[in-house]
Amino acid sequence: MHPIFKDLQEFIKALEAAGELVRIAEPVSPELEIAEITCRVSHSHGPALLFENVSGGSMPVLTNAFGSLKRMCMAFGISDLDSLASDVLDFIDLEDPAGYCSRHAIDMYAGKINPVRPIPVSSAPCQERVFVGDEVDLAMLPVLKCWPSDGGPSLTMPVVLTRDPETGVRNAGVYRMQVYGRNRTGMHWYASRGGARHYRSAERLNEPLEAAVCIGPDPVTTYAATAPLPDGIDELLFAGFIRHDSVELVKCRTVDMEVPAQSQIVLEGFLAPGERLPEGPFGNHTGCYSPVEEYPVFHVTCMTMKKSPVYQATVAGPPPQEDCFMAKATERLFLPLIKRTVPGVVDVNLPIEGIFGNLAFVSIDKRFPGHARKVMNALWGHFLGTWRIICVFDRDVDVQDMTQVLWRLGNNIDPKRDVCFTDGPVDILAWSAPFPGYGSRMGIDCTVTWDEEGGRPCPGTMEMDPAVSQRVDLLWSRLGL
Repeated sequence: MHPIFKDLQEFIKALEAAGELVRIAEPVSPELEIAEITCRVSHSHGPALLFENVSGGSMPVLTNAFGSLKRMCMAFGISDLDSLASDVLDFIDLEDPAGYCSRHAIDMYAGKINPVRPIPVSSAPCQERVFVGDEVDLAMLPVLKCWPSDGGPSLTMPVVLTRDPETGVRNAGVYRMQVYGRNRTGMHWYASRGGARHYRSAERLNEPLEAAVCIGPDPVTTYAATAPLPDGIDELLFAGFIRHDSVELVKCRTVDMEVPAQSQIVLEGFLAPGERLPEGPFGNHTGCYSPVEEYPVFHVTCMTMKKSPVYQATVAGPPPQEDCFMAKATERLFLPLIKRTVPGVVDVNLPIEGIFGNLAFVSIDKRFPGHARKVMNALWGHFLGTWRIICVFDRDVDVQDMTQVLWRLGNNIDPKRDVCFTDGPVDILAWSAPFPGYGSRMGIDCTVTWDEEGGRPCPGTMEMDPAVSQRVDLLWSRLGL
C-alpha cells in the first residue's frame, strides 16, 4: 500500500519523487501548445507534465497525471489494480439500491462504509480566494484549447456536482465545459448521465438546477466521478471508500451544494431550464471532431480557489491518452461485478485502442451451447456494457495477451456462423453509427465450436510430449537461453 493523497499537491510531489512527473519551465500557451506537448508525451508513454510558465501567468497546468497504470495505482495507494477490485464489489453490494446488497453484506461491511462517508467542514483550502458576481472571470483560468477547430477553450477534467431536485440524490460526473465568456460555459453531458437526468427533472419543475464544478480535487475523487457506478450510488462516498478516508465537504458560498474541500478551484452556479447554446466542435478520442450541438448553459455565480492552485486538465485525442488508463482502471476494479452478474465470465480486456466503449475481449468458462452469445447479450444489457464489438474466448485464452487473442480470433471463427449483430445504444461519440447514440453492435464467438453449434471435430490440438518437456526442463539451466 502507498499513501493516500490529501490533495493534488501531495500527488504531484509523490509523482515527482517516483520519477513520474516532469516540470516544464519554458513558456507555453494553453491554446494548442500544451495539448501538442501532452499528446507527444502520452503517445510515447511518458510522464505527467506540470507546466509552470503558462501564458497569462495565473497558475500552473497539470496534464497526463493518470497516463499510465503505475500512476493510476499510485493515485489509489495500491501496488496493482486487481488488489482493490474485491473492495469495490463489497462497496456496491452494500450501497446499490437496485438490489445487489444483502442483509449479510450490510452486516459485514457497514463497519467499512460508515467511517468513510463524506464529512462536513466549516472552512476549506478551496475557499482561500473568493470571487463573487461581477468579480468572476473565467479568463483567470488557463483553460485549454486542444485542437485547431475546437469551438473554444474547454474545461476537460471538471468534477461536476448536482442534486436531483426531486430526490436530493447527489451525482458527480466529468463533463467537458466549453467557455463562452467571463461567467458562462456549456455543459456537455450525455442524456444517460446523472447530471443530465437531474437537469431534466429541474426542467420538468421549471426551475434552475444548481451545480458546483470542482477542478483538481484529490486524485481518487476525480476518478470516482468517472466510475460507472449504478444509479443512486454517491461517487463521493465511493471515493472515501477507496481512500479509506472520508472526503471533506464544505458548503458553497452562493448555491446550496457541498464540494470537496481540497479542490484547487470551484465554480458555483446554475443551469436555467430550457436554455441551450451551440457547443463544439471538439476534437475527441475518435480522431474526429464531435459536431456542433446545443447543450445547457452553466452560469457561474462564484469562483473560489486555493491561494496557489494547480489547474488540472486532460487532452482528448487518439490513443494512448490518460483516459485510456482511467478506463483500464475501471476494467480491473469492476471485473468482479461483471463476473458476479454475468455467470461464466473469467476475464475482460478493454484494450486502450478501444477507449473503453468500442472493443471488449472476454474469456468465459463455456458451459453450454450458445453460452458465448448469451454473455454478449448480457454484457450489452449491463449498466457497464457500452461496447460496440465484443469478442468471446474460451477460459484458457489470456485475453490480456494480444498475440493469443488475435491468433484465436483468426483461427477459431467461421465468419458466417460465429458473427452476430444487434442494434442498440452506442457511445454518442461513435461518428460511424447511423444515428447519434444509436447503431449496431457486433459479437464474435471465438470459442471452440461445439458439435451442437454446428462445428466439426478439431483435427487435433498440438501439445508437446510430457516426457520431452521434462527432459528439456532438466537441461534448460545449462542451455544458456
